[in-house]
This record gives sequence, C-alpha cells and structure tokens, in this order.
Amino acid sequence: MTNTTAAELIARSNRLGADPRVTNYAGGNTSAKGTEIDPATGESVELLWVKGSGGDLGTLKEAGLAVLRLDRMRALVNVYPGADREDDMVAAFDYTLHGKGGAAPSIDTAMHGLVDAAHVDHLHPDSGIAFATSADGEELTKKAFGDKVAWVAWRRPGFQLGLDIAAIKEANPQAIGVILGGHGITAWGDTSAEAETNSLWIVETAEKFILDNGSATPFGEQLDGYAALPKEERLVKAAALAAHIRGLVSTDKAQVGSFTDAAVVTDFLATAEHPRLAALGTSCPDHFLRTKVKPLVLDLPADASIEDSLARLDELHAQYRLDYQAYYDTYAVEGSPAIRGADPAIVLIPGVGMFSYGANKQTARVAGEFYINAINVMRGAEALSTYSPISDEEKFRIEYWALEEAKLQRMPKPKPLAGRIALVTGAASGIGKAIATRLAAEGSCVVIADLDLEKAKAAAAELGNTDVAIGVQANVTDEAQVQASVDAALLAFGGLDLIVNNAGLSLSKSLLETTVADWDLQHNVMAKGSFLVSRAAAKVLIDQKLGGDIIYISSKNSVFAGPNNIAYSATKADQAHQVRLLAAELGEYGVKVNGINPDGVVRGSGIFSSGWGAKRAAVYGVPEEELGAYYAQRTLLKREVLPENVANAVFVLCTSDLSHTTGLHIPVDAGVAAAFLR
Repeated sequence: MTNTTAAELIARSNRLGADPRVTNYAGGNTSAKGTEIDPATGESVELLWVKGSGGDLGTLKEAGLAVLRLDRMRALVNVYPGADREDDMVAAFDYTLHGKGGAAPSIDTAMHGLVDAAHVDHLHPDSGIAFATSADGEELTKKAFGDKVAWVAWRRPGFQLGLDIAAIKEANPQAIGVILGGHGITAWGDTSAEAETNSLWIVETAEKFILDNGSATPFGEQLDGYAALPKEERLVKAAALAAHIRGLVSTDKAQVGSFTDAAVVTDFLATAEHPRLAALGTSCPDHFLRTKVKPLVLDLPADASIEDSLARLDELHAQYRLDYQAYYDTYAVEGSPAIRGADPAIVLIPGVGMFSYGANKQTARVAGEFYINAINVMRGAEALSTYSPISDEEKFRIEYWALEEAKLQRMPKPKPLAGRIALVTGAASGIGKAIATRLAAEGSCVVIADLDLEKAKAAAAELGNTDVAIGVQANVTDEAQVQASVDAALLAFGGLDLIVNNAGLSLSKSLLETTVADWDLQHNVMAKGSFLVSRAAAKVLIDQKLGGDIIYISSKNSVFAGPNNIAYSATKADQAHQVRLLAAELGEYGVKVNGINPDGVVRGSGIFSSGWGAKRAAVYGVPEEELGAYYAQRTLLKREVLPENVANAVFVLCTSDLSHTTGLHIPVDAGVAAAFLR
C-alpha cells in the first residue's frame, strides 16, 4: 500500500507535469518528507520520497520514486568533501536508501533533502527560466517577486547547490522559493498543497510580469522574405528536404526525425534577431542535453529553392561538425566521456519549420518540444532584458558530466531495428499487419499504408501512439497517393529505411475465364504498385545515403505453375524479377532488395477471406475451412504457414545478420518441392 505522503507527492507531480507552462517532459523533480514504520525495527522512521533519475513528473508512479532515510541523507553533510568532489556524493546516496530504495536518486536529491521544508518542487517553467537567463536576472527577480523569491547564481546541480538553497531558505524565512540562475525554479511548502500553490504562483507571477513589462517585439523586426510559407507549400518543402537532412544528421549514427511547422517556430525564424539568439544556444540543462548546445539554422529565405537549400545545408552541416568538435576539444578534460557525435539535433528552416532528431521518435519529438521551450525562454528574456545563457564551458560540464554519462549507460539496450523507419503497404490486415507488428516490436517506427484509411489508423493504434506508428491511405496504383504515403513517412519520422511491398489481391480464374480487367487489376496493384512504391522510396534512400531495405512479398506462385491462376502468378513473377532488377540497380547505394515467397497463408489473410480461399478450396476439392490444413499436409514440414512466419522472414532480412544479402528470395511455404528455387 502506498504511503499517504508518497501518494500525495505522486498526485501533485502528475498535475504539475501535465501542465506545459510548469515543466517539460522528464524535466524537474519533486519531493516529500514523511514517516513510515521501519520493518527492521518496528519504529517510525523519517523518509524522503523524491522523483528518481530520468523519470517524468506527468507520468510518475510509485516505482519512479527514490526513497531515502532522511537522517542518513542529511548526515552526508558531515562527510561532504567540497564542491570540487561533489560528484562523489551521488554514490553516497546509495548508503542512505530505505529498503530497496526504489528508483535511482537523481543529482538534485540533495536539494530536496537539505532544504528544510516538508515538500519541495524543482521545475523548469519557460517564464521562470526567462528570468534565470536574463542578463540582469537578479534585479528582475527582486522587482517581480519582492522578498518572496530569492536569486541563486548559476551553479551546476549537485550537493553544493542543495547546501546553498538550504542556507538561503534559512536566512529568508519569508521566501517561498528561488530562481536558479541559468536553470529554473525551486519552491517549497509545509504541505503538498502549499508547495504546489507556491510553485504555480512563481510561474504565473513571472508570466504576468513579462506580459506587463516586456517588449512587444522581443525578437526584433520582421525579416523580409522569411515569413512562413502557406501551409501546403511548407509541408511540400519540408518533405522535399527531409531525407537529405536526415542523412546529414545521421553522419555519426542513424537518427529518427520529427517535424513541426508550429507558429512559435516559424514566427521566431521570421525575425531579425533569430540568428543571434539561435547561435547563443539553449540554457536550461534539460534543454541543451536534448537539443545540443545550439541548432543548425538555414540562412536562406523561405522561397529559396530546394537545390539551393540542400547545397547550403551541406555547407552548414560541415561547419557545424567542425564547430562542435572544436567545442568538445576546447573543454574536454582528462576523464571526459568520449564525444557523442557532432551532428545537430535541431535543424531550423525559415518559412518551413523545425526538424528535430533523436534515437527514436519520442526522443526526437521531445527534443523539438524542448527547443520550443527555449524559444519561449528567449522571448521572455529578450522582452525584459538580454538573453544571457550560461557559458559554453558550463554547458560542456553538464553535457559531458560523468553523472550524465552514467545515466545514459543505464538506459536499456536498443532493440535490433531501433532508429529505422518502415513503410508497409497493405498493412491493415493479414500478412502486412503481422509484418508491421513485428517491425514495431523490434524497435522500428512504422507507416501502415492501406487502401482503407480507417483500418490503417486502427492497425497503427494497436501498435502504440504516433511515436510508434501512423496509418495512411494509399492506393498503390495511384502515383500521387504513393508519393503522399512516402511524404507522410518523411514528415512523421524524418525518413525511410525499410519498404515492404505487401499490398495485393488475387482472382482465381483459368486463362479463358480471365478478363482483361482481371489481368489489369492484379498487375496494377502488385506489379505496377510495387514499382511505384519502390521508385518513390528509392529516391529517399538514395538521398539519405544510409542504405536501406526494399522487400517484396511475392509468392510461391512466382516460380510454381498452378492451375487457374494465370493473372496472379504472372504478376507475382513480375514482382520476383523486380527484386533482381532493383538489387542490381540499387546496390551501389547500399540498398538491399530481397523477396519472400509465402504459400498457403490462409489464417488472417485478406486475400483468402475475399473469395480467393473459396476458389482455391474448390480447385483442390476441400472445404474452405480446411484449406489451411490442406496446404499444410502437402508441404514437406506438414506445418501451416501463418502471417507471423512471413513477418519473421522480413525481420531477418532487415537485420545486420543479413547485411550482405541482396537479390534473394526466401520461401516461407513449409516446404513445397515444386517451388524450390533453382
């Protein structure tokens, strides 16, 4: 049963974390002090519950709390070796844990334990950080808050900062909190409700002070030619740039992207001061840990051509990498973690919007959200004063902090397909759905393309939120719809790596029964459709320069001559040869092209449920409900083939284990000797 104090803390944390004015994703931490019976002694013991390292306030649960013995935690003051060795204190927290201790204590634990208040909130509101990053932040804090909020000059989070804030509270009993220079705010209270009220008062007072006293044009005058393009135009341009930019920012390691054309971004990029402010970088540690110290900004107007934009992005990216390497070389000391890559995490395109990048879609999306926080902070700071973030040296000390490195090392090992983006056609049911499900389970972002939009969206929702999968409508016989589905992948996830040509249908008819319409329909969907999808996707893969996989779900019938199957088998043979042709053509770009030849996939199949099953059952003289078993008995392994078996083969082809395999067809038919590849 959750302790009532801890339960109050969780509820307060969830409310604060759900309000974007108050803090950002995984930003800030909260705590509460209370008592519980120690099972080892039967006596009451005073405890500190505090949000653990890496958690998120908005979704915090009991398992995300670190639980410490308050007496032992405060006793660490007696062994504190000083600011030059304060990192040693993090390991000392392990000796203060109560029971199993819950989550790993964060570096801010000292702040919560040493401050003499029952409830403490440390938050990162945009309005508060605007004060924290203003050149005259201390003076502004006095003007806005009087003696209710004190100023603390920038100090890296840690034990000494906890001691400093504790001393300030003791010396200022009237204070309800502090502005932490270059960082955020901390507030406290005797009750959970009081702490929450005080936190919100600081946030709202800061917002009102900026509104009442700030400049109406904090970012300067409008730049001619830099205003946002019309909605459709900026999305078209974003899609045209996306693959190339992803290739650039994946120089060190493949990244997943996120795109936004929110007005807060395009309005910022349309102003005269945006180059200066962007170059200063972000300030709050939570910001630049996710956005890097500064973004890459395209210095061309909104109407610059795609060709000119790409050429300039190449130049800017090369310079960005040189600058970042110089930043690392300048501030790295003995024992600093190795450089984590020199590519930007944020790319800003005037008139269009912002691309943000990370190891997965959630990380990429959150990075973009943090940069929007940074824009809001700059607006507030410039409205009141001058934006003055902490120095690059201090940013480096945070970014390459041994404790930050330890947090990164605690993260789970990435799944095999993490960082890869898949487009699967005909994926709302049957084999396609099984493939999409397996790819998502292995870490890939997935675009489910299907003729039926609602079914595509429903199938995507089954896999998770839009950080995992999206559903789009795609009639693969329609060139425009195919391009739209590829563009959707580019705008949702930044690029494309895995393409599965699975969309198909079949009509079981003899030669004399097959009409020209029957022939055209099947060839349009499978032969032409695969061609259109592969062509549109290949442009992305070539532009990205990251290699990739194109996989065709062909059929045993591509090599086996069966009765009453002329149109279907012929178009499957067409697909099978497309595999060979594209493998030969795209190999120089590192793109592998392979095929899978299933047979007898009855269960869950859209093709079989639409009449094909009944026709095939009639051909073989068995009841339709026994068709799967019939197919199994005619195989060498006597096993029924399921959609998941085909999905397994797709996964294997996409892994590094088959990095040197292209032009291959894998039978997934439980063994049909007549379809052996020769």
